[in-house]
Amino acid sequence: MKNSALLLVAIVGFLGMSFTIQETIWLDENLNTTTQSQAKYYKLGKKLEGNVAIFYKNRTVYRKLFYNKGKLNGKFSEYYKTGELREVGKYKNGLREGNWKEYYKSGKIKKRGKYSRGVKVGIWKIFYKNVY
Repeated sequence: MKNSALLLVAIVGFLGMSFTIQETIWLDENLNTTTQSQAKYYKLGKKLEGNVAIFYKNRTVYRKLFYNKGKLNGKFSEYYKTGELREVGKYKNGLREGNWKEYYKSGKIKKRGKYSRGVKVGIWKIFYKNVY
């Protein structure tokens, strides 16, 4: 009886793990599907709904995105290969919208400005590195 209970727990645990394992999708520099040997990035699973993360091959996060009904719609973050934040903004219906910022690896702001329906609008400020 005790052995059958342990066997049942082991089977349920194995089935639970198998449902959470996701397929690795390999992506090239244009985020198109490719082979592992030619890939620059990867993501886990094929879903384009909710929070989606794309990783560099070294396993650090490249992009964090939010999809709604298959379109970019929400927060967007992009990171340098070393893990520092590179760019942040929002998408609405697949287009850049609102305030966007780009950063140097040091964390200092590089550019900031606004998008409206995917088009840059207004004044964009560019901040140069101090090279002392």
